[in-house]
Amino acid sequence: MTRIAVLVSGGGTNLQALIGARDRGELGGGELAAVISSKADVYALERAKNAGIPGYVVARKDYDSNRAMTQALVAKLKELNIDLVVLAGFMHILTEEMVQAYPNAIVNVHPALIPSFCGAGYYGLHVHEKALAYGVKVTGATVHFVNEEPDGGPIILQKAVDILPGDTPEVLQRRVMEQAEWHILPQAVALFCQGRLSVEGRIVTIKEGE
Repeated sequence: MTRIAVLVSGGGTNLQALIGARDRGELGGGELAAVISSKADVYALERAKNAGIPGYVVARKDYDSNRAMTQALVAKLKELNIDLVVLAGFMHILTEEMVQAYPNAIVNVHPALIPSFCGAGYYGLHVHEKALAYGVKVTGATVHFVNEEPDGGPIILQKAVDILPGDTPEVLQRRVMEQAEWHILPQAVALFCQGRLSVEGRIVTIKEGE
């Protein structure tokens, strides 16, 4: 059984997609063992409670640097015997201690088709604002392993979403979540839990299922 921790900072819509996949038996044998938030009183913790998942807070404001917070997070994850870390709307840059502790065992979902509209400063609505301003016709979402470079780790899954006339950043954000993020994040987690992902440099190979 792969023990999964989901790291959150807000409402937890991607967490809800993982909970739904779990309830349908679609997490590849993975167990949602913990939800850890960088803020107290976020709705994601309520979602975790309602789903019977233990919730924890490692608050950014309690630490004087991202590094100190990262070290505290790693200590909590190790204490909980976590095998896979999922970043689901986690709004803080983690320092190298996290990647060193969980090499190719941290996944993140990004609301664009990497390498477009990604990297430092590209998060939340900013990503969709940039895509619309550039005039691209297709955007989407990417699930990737996390390394030291923001949004720079090997890509696991991607799904395209059309941009439509009259889209606002808010409307596009919702469509990307509904049509892409909420599908490929649980899929990627299931593939990891089934032992079907192998990484060679930048290339992630998905092994055939049994």
